[in-house]
Amino acid sequence: MFTKFMLRPSSSFSLPLSPPVTPFFSKPSTAITFRRIAVVSAAHSLSVTLDETHPYGPSLSKGHQPSVEPKSLHQDNENIFDETRFIRVFDITAIRVSADRCYALESQLRGHLLNWPRIRNIARVPGDEIDGELQKYFNSNDGEPLESLNRRIYGKAEGDGEPLSPVLYRDKLAKTFNSRGYEKFRNLAKLSRPKRKTKKEPSQIREHKSNECYLLDEVVENDASDHEKGEDLSGLLGDDAYRLGKWKGSTRLLLLDEKHAYKSFDEMPEAIKACLTGSPFELVRCKLTLYYSYWQMNEILEALLPKGIIVPSSFETVGHIIHLNLREEHLPYKNLIAKVVLDKNKPKIQTVVNKIDSINNDFRTMSLEVLAGNHSLVTRVVENGLHFHVDLATVYWSSKLATERQRLLNSFTRSDVVCDVFAGVGPLAISAAKKVKHVYANDLNPHAIDYIEKNCVLNKLERKIEVFNMDGRRFIDAIFKSQSCRPITQVVMNLPKDAAEYLDAFKGIFRDMDMNKELIMPKIHVYGFSKAEDPEFDFHERIRIALSEVAFEVKMHKVRLVAPGKWMLCASFVLPERVAFADPILEM
Repeated sequence: MFTKFMLRPSSSFSLPLSPPVTPFFSKPSTAITFRRIAVVSAAHSLSVTLDETHPYGPSLSKGHQPSVEPKSLHQDNENIFDETRFIRVFDITAIRVSADRCYALESQLRGHLLNWPRIRNIARVPGDEIDGELQKYFNSNDGEPLESLNRRIYGKAEGDGEPLSPVLYRDKLAKTFNSRGYEKFRNLAKLSRPKRKTKKEPSQIREHKSNECYLLDEVVENDASDHEKGEDLSGLLGDDAYRLGKWKGSTRLLLLDEKHAYKSFDEMPEAIKACLTGSPFELVRCKLTLYYSYWQMNEILEALLPKGIIVPSSFETVGHIIHLNLREEHLPYKNLIAKVVLDKNKPKIQTVVNKIDSINNDFRTMSLEVLAGNHSLVTRVVENGLHFHVDLATVYWSSKLATERQRLLNSFTRSDVVCDVFAGVGPLAISAAKKVKHVYANDLNPHAIDYIEKNCVLNKLERKIEVFNMDGRRFIDAIFKSQSCRPITQVVMNLPKDAAEYLDAFKGIFRDMDMNKELIMPKIHVYGFSKAEDPEFDFHERIRIALSEVAFEVKMHKVRLVAPGKWMLCASFVLPERVAFADPILEM
């Protein structure tokens, strides 16, 4: 008979478990074995258990833990926890049907199947696979199909003198055909030979691997003990002729909803009975094991962090690095959080860092602490089809501004000449160089200059970009007064903290120019922060004060909310002629 048993959880694990559910079998327990049905990697999935006190679907508060010995952990290492604490076993019922009917039944029983996230409703049975074209040979009892099958497999039947098929025996053909072709082209001979099949590890003794997401085991009855006790399983079987081991051809398991876990066929809904009527089937008791790799990051963190603490869910990705901004309440658990974040984002992510201080230096570099993974902060980022080398320890980078950079690029034309006053490692300058006529890029940070030069060469755009390492005011004054520079049409000033203060460098920028010469007034895009109730008006006022000009049109754009009540804005305007030709104003 089939039985269900409960295992006592490890005392070191504090998550609540669901109350035991009484099975519908009333006879004493018998010996049972488990047959492994399916193993799915983290890229796929499966699941189950009935507990009305918890929401529908898989949960760490449901199911039960297997008898797994916890790993020995070192108390001095805070970022290590026992992953076996997150293994959950669920009891479910599945319907065994022939493979050719499983997909039709899946559509008919859609509302009664498991339908858990990242879980397949159809499970394959290893060792139960037969090619569809060969199925007809096994469904017939006469001898002709088997004789035809022998000819197909072996090239001849018993007592038949047909020659062997050279297509089926490519290995032998590759070894013997050396007179002309393969003798001179040995690589061709090697490629032509079929690969040798390696002996696979038996599924019954294979251990759970780290990339496996779930495991489905079938509870198999001990035939000897059941025969002695005379168990009647007619309530579980759709047809006595199709008992376990009596199936002809390949089969599949359709996983039923968790609410049907302990029901006999008579207790199933009428919709299920109607779909199965007239076709062979079998009810199978299974155990579904969900491993640590199955659970989502927020589910793991909710179980690890104390109640009342908000689970961190947002972060910024820069190449192989995840950049966290943890709150003060998260700091005691920062290593645990970092390990979970790293585990759930591998292999793309190799490092998890946290910003420990605000940006308070002229180079706009962040103070970062490596919490998990390797300690390399040099990474490679792909944005807008371009590649950028970035060192977060020495330069500034924000992937959150990729949309804003694309918005600016869309406003540029092929005839534009762009001046990027605070270029950083060149995400905007290099992207603009693919579209505009020429780019002048500047930054005060010498490390940023090194990287922007490398990125220019990396993207093969070094001929369209000129790089400078100067203070912002000096750069603006030099680039506009230089006789060798091309007329600039677009100016970008992305230094939100104090970019507006650099606008005074444009006062009198064309004062020494010939008035009769046709000049192009550049369009300026300046960024800034504002905590005012009306951030657009506040930033507009700061721009007018810096330029000492009131009568000009400014177009405001809200970039993003960087903190509660703190907006990042972009102001775009054409430099007024009165400002460009103004006389120098003495500071009082």
